[in-house]
This record gives sequence, C-alpha cells and structure tokens, in this order.
Amino acid sequence: MNLKTPLSSLTGIGLGLNFKLKRLNLITIEDLVYYFPFRYEDFSNNTSALEAKIGESVTLQGEIWSIQNIYTRSRKIITKAIFNDGTSPIELTWFNSSWLTKQIKTGDRLQISGKISKYKNKLSIIAPRWERLDSEKQLPTSEVGTQIHTGRLVPVYPETEGLSSKWLRTKISQTLPHILNQIEDSLPDDIRKAMLPLTEAIQQVHFPKNWQEAEKARERLGFDELFFISLATQKARLNWQQKPLVKPLKINSTKLNQFINKLPFKLTAAQEKVLQDVIADLKKNQPMNRLIQGEVGSGKTVVAAIIAYLTYLNGLKTLFMAPTEILAFQHFETLKKFLEPFGITMGIYTGSKKDLVTSDKSQESRKKPPHLTLAASGHPDTIIGTHALLSPKLNLEDTGLIIVDEQQRFGVGQRTVLRSKARVPHFLTMTATPIPRTIALTIYGDLDMSVIDELPRGRRMVKTYVVPEKKRADSYKFIAKKVKEGGQAYIITPLIEPSETLATVKAVKVEFENLKKVFPDLKLGLLHGRMKGAEKAQAIKSFRLGQTDILVSTSVVEVGMDNPNATIIVIEGAERFGLAQLHQLRGRVGRGYKESFCLLYTSNSSIDEGRRLKYLETTFDGLRLAELDLKIRGSGQIFGTAQSGRFELKIASFSNLSLLEKTKDAAFKLLSSDPGLDKYPVIKAKLQDIASEVMPD
Repeated sequence: MNLKTPLSSLTGIGLGLNFKLKRLNLITIEDLVYYFPFRYEDFSNNTSALEAKIGESVTLQGEIWSIQNIYTRSRKIITKAIFNDGTSPIELTWFNSSWLTKQIKTGDRLQISGKISKYKNKLSIIAPRWERLDSEKQLPTSEVGTQIHTGRLVPVYPETEGLSSKWLRTKISQTLPHILNQIEDSLPDDIRKAMLPLTEAIQQVHFPKNWQEAEKARERLGFDELFFISLATQKARLNWQQKPLVKPLKINSTKLNQFINKLPFKLTAAQEKVLQDVIADLKKNQPMNRLIQGEVGSGKTVVAAIIAYLTYLNGLKTLFMAPTEILAFQHFETLKKFLEPFGITMGIYTGSKKDLVTSDKSQESRKKPPHLTLAASGHPDTIIGTHALLSPKLNLEDTGLIIVDEQQRFGVGQRTVLRSKARVPHFLTMTATPIPRTIALTIYGDLDMSVIDELPRGRRMVKTYVVPEKKRADSYKFIAKKVKEGGQAYIITPLIEPSETLATVKAVKVEFENLKKVFPDLKLGLLHGRMKGAEKAQAIKSFRLGQTDILVSTSVVEVGMDNPNATIIVIEGAERFGLAQLHQLRGRVGRGYKESFCLLYTSNSSIDEGRRLKYLETTFDGLRLAELDLKIRGSGQIFGTAQSGRFELKIASFSNLSLLEKTKDAAFKLLSSDPGLDKYPVIKAKLQDIASEVMPD
C-alpha cells in the first residue's frame, strides 16, 4: 500500500462504494488521508447513567438487555434497545436502522456515546454511537481494535448518501499506520522546526486525544495549505514579471477625453482612479496583469470599453470573455453603444452562435467564415464571447488586450488557452464578487488590484426585507400589486429539480407551476441552467421586452441580467446562500430609477440564521457583507456554490489573519533566497502540480 494506491483496490470497496467515494473526490489512499474532519463530537466524558446530566454528551459502558425493531403506523422502522451500565437502565433509539438487530444482540457489552435526554420519565439516548467491548479487558474494540467511534473526540467528515463518517473513520484508522512513514514533510527545516511534524499532525487531526491536539494539528495543516497558495501566487507574479517586454501603448489624451466626454454619464471618482491605474500599466513595457473588483452596477464595463478603445487606437484587438451567454450578449450590446460610434467593429462568438456574428453590415463580411473574418484587417476589432472564444478558429494574432469577466468561474486551462491567442497580451480581469482584502491578497497575489468602491449617481438602494413564512401570502399580494403598476419581478429558487434529501428546499420547476396558480393574471417565465441555449435566450428576451411579468429562475441570473424595469427580486431558501451572493442577486433590481425591493424567504427558523440575513436589510456594501460572511460562515461562502474559485481549502481558513501573514512571509522569504526553488525539488514539484490546476502560464 502506498499513497497513490487506488481505493478501489482495497478489500471491501466494490463498484458501488467506489462510485460514492468518487463523489467525494476520494480516488487514492492519499485523498483519503487528506480528507479532514470538519468538526468533532466530544464524547470524552466517561461517566455513569446515574451521574449524567440531562442534555450532556456522555460515554457509558454496559450491557444490552433487549433490542427490537418496532413498526410505526406509517410503516417506519424504529429500533429500540434497553441498555444498562450498572447504575440505571437507558432506552436507546435509532431511526431507519433495522439492520442493527443483526449486529447487536441481547447480552452484548457495548460502549455507547450520545446526548442524555429524558422521555416519559425514562433516561434516553437518540441515535447513540456504539462500539463493542472486549469482555475481558473492558475496552472498546472495532474492526481495527481501537477506540474511534466513542469515548473520545470523534471526527465527523463531510458525507454523501451511503457513505457515513463511521465508515470513513474506520477506513482511515486502518490505513494510517501503513502509510504515515511514506509522507514526506516538504517544508524547509527553518520553517517546520517550530511546528508540529506533518505525520503527527495528520494522525492527530483525525484522532486527537483532546482539543489542544486537534487545534495544533489543524494549524500545522492549515499552514501548509496557505503556504503553498501564497507560494504559487507569488511565484506566478515573478513569472509574469519575467515575460518578454512589450511595446508600451501610446495614450492619445485628446481622443481619450473625447471618448469619455461622449459617454451618456459622468465617470465616478472611483472609475477615474481605476482608469488611471490601468493606463499606467499600459504605458509600461511590462504586460498588464490587473484585477478590477467592483459592485454590481459600479461601471466596470465602461472602464473596459475605454481600455478596449485605447487598444484599438494602437492598432490592436480585444478579446472579452464572459462566463455565460446571458452576460456575453449583455456586454456585446453595451459595448456596441460605446465603441461603434468611434468606428470600432464588434463581434460575438458563443456556443449558440456557431459562426462569428459581427457588427460589420457588409454582405461580403457576413458571408466569410470566422477564421477568414478574423484574418481580414479590422474585422472585428473587439470580440465578446463565452468559452467558445477558446476555439482554434479564433486565432487572432493582433490581440493586445484580453478581458475576462468573473474569472473565478473559468478553469485555469481555459484562461491559459485564451492567453495563448496573443504573443504577450495585456490581461485585465473583472469581478463583481465582493472579496475581502485578506482573501484577495492571497488568492490573487499574482495580480495588481483596483477597486471601484463607488456607485454611479442616481442608483437607488434596494429595500430589503426578511419575510417570515406567516407573511408569505401578504408578500405575494405586494408583488402582484407592484407588477400591475408596471414593474417586473424575479423569483429565485436554490434547486432545479426537487431533492429527497432537501425536501423543504424550493425547486424551480415545481415552484414555476405553483406560482402560476398564485399569480393567475400574470405572465410567468422559466429560466434555469439545464435549458437549451435557444430556450434560455427566448426566456431572457421575453422578460426584457416586458412580455413576461415574473421570471422564475435559479441563481443563473446572478450575473448578466440587466433589466431596468425589474423592481422586485424574491429569493427562496435565502439561508442557503452566502451574504455576498445574496447581495449580487439583489443587484439584479434597482438598475433603473424605480423604487426596488428584495424579499428574502427562509424555511430556517434559527435565530442565528435570521440575524445573519438581517444584515442585508441595513448593509449595502458588498465587501462589508463578504467580511461578515467570512466571520460567520467561513471563506467557502465568499464565492457561493456555483463559483469554483481558484483554490479550495480543505482545512485552512482565510479568516485566520495571523496564519495568512505567517504563510505569506514564509513564502516571500523562500522565494527571495531561491526564486527558482532549485534547492527544494519537492516543493518545486508540488508547486508545479498546484500551478497546473489553478494558476495561469
């Protein structure tokens, strides 16, 4: 057995179990060993039933007096057992676990862990953990002869249907003794000398003896994770700085001012500041590599248009890649208004547009296939598209600028292919995802960063309310009233299809049919990610033209939907979204000058969840909301489930500022002393693996 051994080759793992493991991205022994628990249950309180307090988590040793399956009137199976530790009988109850009567028999001696409660004046434990006791030594034994499910800090892992934490605990405990000595600690000696050895950290993160061990193990493993991220981004910055020099762009101030003065609005101070940052980059002989972050509607696209114009003035072309067709077509229409009056030809190329559509009206140009159109001088100057821009047909040699919108939605391979379409292009990325500075400096450490932190004048704040279930009917009346007054509404659901495991979560297809009954006098449209391109385009067009009153959709509208007439957005299952993502969804309304509303529906009655959502009623700063989510729910909520991000943290947290600083400093010192990492071949090899997954060439 070694770290690269496939799990499918282990005894007891057949096709079905292997399929479930793959759902958790567990392919090899190394994947399993580095599959860390996300929490622990404290069952270290070994006591007696007589001394245990109600509501306390305890571990007891005793004998099973009886066990049986009981069928309820609804034909559900409840397994009940009477357990006695020598001080008092306790009723044990399991649900949907009829197989337990084959594993546990009357007279068996067990160690059990769970929370003590009282039911009908009897002591009880619901769904207790259990392990068999060795009859002579009175020690709990499992298949591996160790105490792993009870009587200690018990690790709990992310699960999938048919694959429990108990199975994972058992398999990990069986595996660790055989492979720990094969794990190589790649950190330099001067960094790791003050830290817990890696092998000890891995052993202790899975099976800590106490909370102190768990904390130290997680800090060591978190350091490794953040260290390699910092190293990867800082190394990428060094690599970019070593790119071949480019000819600085000439900035014609007169023409630039003419372009800006013809805009239908005045640039905000924040837009002007970001524009100067970009222009300063373009004047250098070093290729630009900059990220612009800004709220939904803050005017990032206008800045992009100005930069595309400056690129055009230098005889170069621009490629603009968006993550969805919805957003690509929106950018196409927006940029056409800005650029066409200055003689700039436009093109769009997406999955549903198999041929390049250009804004050149000549019949001769329209008849040419994409590769011929692009080879022709000046056709087109700016091309907007989705991942279809990666097509070899669009091998445009004179590309001087590449713009990527919402870049975290693209894989590194896609970004790399796009970069390859030019010799050494200036690279500009944009995102409306509010990312706290601590995260941005780490995961985007290879990029220069500018922030548009000001909204255009005239934008109205969207009035936001958390709507309790008892007021749902009243809110429906409010929606109908506003729509009949001339507005339009979005109703967003978390799922496309109903889910057995998420029975209370709204699904768009079911909700669409239900809402047709709620709003019989209004026209409803349906939109979700599994619809064909033409169907999605028609749904969007109908909504924009006002032919649809209410668009029932998933969060696919999070980016790219711009309908100034939409004044209401309803978000079902709001508790399932991060605050930053809810803020972006809220940005779909309030884009015109009408009073707009965001209604948050939740089926979660938790006080903490209600308090979290209430922040949206009073806070309209996306970065502030992202910071709050970082504190409340962790870094995983910043990007939302639909956005992959550049790095997926297994154990570290971007909210651990002190650890972030330590890892950044350590990475900086290492690269300062050895930029090529030639003295550290193991680190170099590992960094190349990371770079191939997450960093651009």
